[in-house]
Amino acid sequence: MRVFVTGASGFVGSAVVPELLSHDHQVVGLARSDAAAATITDLGGEVLRGDVTDLDVLRAGATDADAVVHLAFRHDLMFGGDAAGAAASDRAAIETFGEALAGTGKALTIASGTAMLAPGRVATEEDVPLETGHVAARGANSVLTLALADRGVRSSVVRLTPTVHDAGDNGFIPTVIGIARQQGVSAYIGDGTQRWPAVHRRDAARLFRLAIEQASAGTVLHAVGEEGVPLREVAELIGERLELPVTSITAEEAPAHFTFLAGFLGSDVPASSARTQELLDWHPTGVGLLEDMAAHYFGQAGTGS
Repeated sequence: MRVFVTGASGFVGSAVVPELLSHDHQVVGLARSDAAAATITDLGGEVLRGDVTDLDVLRAGATDADAVVHLAFRHDLMFGGDAAGAAASDRAAIETFGEALAGTGKALTIASGTAMLAPGRVATEEDVPLETGHVAARGANSVLTLALADRGVRSSVVRLTPTVHDAGDNGFIPTVIGIARQQGVSAYIGDGTQRWPAVHRRDAARLFRLAIEQASAGTVLHAVGEEGVPLREVAELIGERLELPVTSITAEEAPAHFTFLAGFLGSDVPASSARTQELLDWHPTGVGLLEDMAAHYFGQAGTGS
């Protein structure tokens, strides 16, 4: 298949592109900069210049493809405090893909998340996104994607865990490591038993490929390698590697310490991928989060990655 990939030069995308190419697919990656274009070219893909906000470019890329993998997201807006704006941009992109692919039976797979589906218990593929809170708008976008099945699009949603890990990660875990260095202490909230699911980047990339190849219209998939890693264990590893004290802080203290991450780090959000593994014969093989952190997330002793 000829596959149009947004976010192709990003952390997850740069694993998805070679995964697709290694299974005889052609890849066209969206690139908003010369650096992104160079990354996609070096990976072996073709380049379509444009930004995820350029809806005419997105429409052209989708129309010319047999499948679309939508990974791009306006993290600059989200991390800047405009989660609603980031979700609105994502919704416009998904609507554009829906218009371009309607009635074709072509595949559209988007990235979503497992976080906040069912706080306090293990979330499954059957759970629907919460309709309240800071993740509600993005969850609504996944519902919109699944609804495209009724318009002749073979749509699916791959829910990623809060941390997709591998060398080169620039997401939540490196941010937590940076906060520990700045604060001089590696902290966790409460008793630290809050669990985060995790997945290795290569396992996630393989699931995106299987989604466009095999998933039926309206399918939800979970890219989950570990159901739940206790955040106290994450904090303890950070403290050990950075030679910092490890301490508990209260939920009231968390916003001052962790800033925008406080809500996520205070949430117990384990998730399962049992149904996904059975449905697509997808079985995670990558190392676990703590092992990966120890190997790739720190420089020499006493320094962060």
